[in-house]
Amino acid sequence: MTPQMRLAAITLDCPDPPALAAFYQQATGLEPHPKSNAGFAGLNREDGLFIGFQRVDDYRAPVWPGQDVPQQLHLCFYVADLDEAEARLLELGAGKPDHQPHEAARARVLTDPAGHPFCICRG
Repeated sequence: MTPQMRLAAITLDCPDPPALAAFYQQATGLEPHPKSNAGFAGLNREDGLFIGFQRVDDYRAPVWPGQDVPQQLHLCFYVADLDEAEARLLELGAGKPDHQPHEAARARVLTDPAGHPFCICRG
């Protein structure tokens, strides 16, 4: 029998964990982890999934779509309205790379304030 695994946590390297946690908290509505601090911050989802943000000295943001500094991680989020979600995320501090590999009506690539690329997908 193959062991079954359930994803428990995703952790992103970054220069400022509280700031990146705040960005994703505002974007997703997830609850801040009560033991978050300057070196490690996190968000909790009701089903137990934890998203962590850990401080890394000399952090180098990914360069997407180039590979000088690979993307390291890619998150995807479903949204009801792509234009509305994109506008809100840009206001929160997301970036939008020029290179967009998907049809704009289906998905968009954005970057979080620490440079990690992520997609918003019509869902």
